[in-house]
Amino acid sequence: MIPASPAHAAYASPATPTRTPRGMEYEAFARITRRLKAARDAGDGGFVALAGALHDNRALWTVLAGDVASPDNLLPPRLRAQIFSLAAFTAQHSRKVLAGRAAPDVLIEINTAVMRGLRQETAAPAGGRA
Repeated sequence: MIPASPAHAAYASPATPTRTPRGMEYEAFARITRRLKAARDAGDGGFVALAGALHDNRALWTVLAGDVASPDNLLPPRLRAQIFSLAAFTAQHSRKVLAGRAAPDVLIEINTAVMRGLRQETAAPAGGRA
């Protein structure tokens, strides 16, 4: 078998389709939410995995909070405020989970709700957004 030339590899059709920003956001939420669920389901033996998933979840929400705090953000002000509030709640609740005073379930629910919203927006026909 002859190995593919670098030029062939550069111009070959990609194995994965080009992702939209919303699709990438969905994938980030999905990946972190799966990790949160797996760590929760592992019980006490999954604490290290839970701490890692909580860290990544907070990092994602911190990025979102920074994005909606920007004056250049085009989302409606009310939605921006809601996302910022969820980011603050996520940070606060994550500290409680790490301290053993709360379960990660509400964080999983929030992420799942955001994923549903992203999936609906991604599936909306062009011009269908308000």
